[in-house]
Amino acid sequence: MHRDPERDREEIRGLIERWAAAVHRGDLPAVLADHSDDIVMYDVPPPYEGARGIDAYRDTWPPFFDWQAQGAAFEITDLDVTAGEDVAWAHALLRCGMPEELAENPRNRLRLTIGLRREDGRWVVAHEHHSFPDTSVPV
Repeated sequence: MHRDPERDREEIRGLIERWAAAVHRGDLPAVLADHSDDIVMYDVPPPYEGARGIDAYRDTWPPFFDWQAQGAAFEITDLDVTAGEDVAWAHALLRCGMPEELAENPRNRLRLTIGLRREDGRWVVAHEHHSFPDTSVPV
């Protein structure tokens, strides 16, 4: 069955925007909703080997929600999606930080890369990679 690539891109864009809104609300069930059971996430904080599997992924969120509840922003500023028949990827930039941090360094962005696959006719996130630029490295 031939898929409409534009429809897939819009579906994935909506999935990621819903995920980001759920993260901002601290809504764990909605954060987990469109993720595969075997998700791999490489996050800013340890563990260095990443979180592997939906249970490990779930466990990473409560400390982030606690930090975010203190007033942190989590907002997509740029999002680009590429979709094939059964796999897709997206990359995004997000404003993520406390107001003071963002005021001090307004250009700083959380970098997000997401790998998706189609399972049972729907897109699910199978890989997430979150990172910040290392500003201590000379450029």
